[in-house]
Amino acid sequence: MSNTIGSLFRVTSFGENRGDGIGCIVDGCPPNLTLNNDLIQTYLDKQSKREEKFTSLCPEGDQVKILSGVFEGATTGTPIALSVVNDHPKKEIEGSREIFSPGQADYTYYRKYGNRDYRDGGRAAARDLIPRTAAGAIAQIFLEKTLGLQIYAYLKQIGTLKLHFAGEQFIRENIYFCPNNTQIDEITNYIDQLYAKGDSIGALLGIVVKNVPAGLGSPVFGRLDASLAHALMSITAVKGFEIGAGFGCVTQTGGEHRDQMNNNGFMSNNSGGVLGGISTGQDLHMSICLKPTTIIPLAAQTQTINGDTTIVERKGFYEPCIGMRAIPSAEAMVAITLMDQYLIHIAQSSHQSLN
Repeated sequence: MSNTIGSLFRVTSFGENRGDGIGCIVDGCPPNLTLNNDLIQTYLDKQSKREEKFTSLCPEGDQVKILSGVFEGATTGTPIALSVVNDHPKKEIEGSREIFSPGQADYTYYRKYGNRDYRDGGRAAARDLIPRTAAGAIAQIFLEKTLGLQIYAYLKQIGTLKLHFAGEQFIRENIYFCPNNTQIDEITNYIDQLYAKGDSIGALLGIVVKNVPAGLGSPVFGRLDASLAHALMSITAVKGFEIGAGFGCVTQTGGEHRDQMNNNGFMSNNSGGVLGGISTGQDLHMSICLKPTTIIPLAAQTQTINGDTTIVERKGFYEPCIGMRAIPSAEAMVAITLMDQYLIHIAQSSHQSLN
């Protein structure tokens, strides 16, 4: 398994959905950064304080605890260990020991390792997003203080419902991270109808980074856009990534797509803020899509560990859309990537100032 991301700013996550706890080790954080449990907790609360109806994280009341790497309210430069206790009941879902969940990773884990944690997703469950968010909080605090970076993600589309962008100020005002205040009821009704049917839906998220300096990233395998894609595609349920015009560039001509320049800088941002794998100094614009969760009440055909065909039905609570849950984690993975790229730039090109 590869449980670590980053070169100089390295994050290693651990834990399973129904285990005793989850957490991460953050290695490479510079010293003397103001940090405490409460600062990190504010980032976790963005993720966990959703209405219980729409996310299974809410009943947890996840509380982060710093175990090492911080002394008298500041980082020491040594590894930072973060932990979150799993307070939920650790009972297994009925029948999960013998059967595979359709559309879930327990089948591929079993085929690869000959073993699997069948307790509601195990290592592959979305609870792994929590330590990522905690680690990303450290990166976001550092980047905002050092570079003035601002990172925000929002719900761009849920199923067939497209959401118009009215302004980033609306994103934190509602439980959906919707970028306007006029389509909240539409989203609620859409999700309610799905939940009544026992079904789920996918989502498209937008991610924006402001105040990015030019010069982050390097050719050719250290490209900033490739690193961002790697980080974001590692999030549970993410199936697609694009930056700038993305797949829309297929229908653009070269004259339309190129970002022309004048004495004020770039005149457009079809590149999404990255050219040749290096940041241009413009805002970064990315999108990721998440598949619908397949852990739903609708009966489905599946296979037992012995290879027999059977029917599985899941009862009880489920999430009709996991897109909202992933938003703080998407911000975190972008922050972790940019933090790593910043430290790499300083190590290689400290004489070349970022601007």
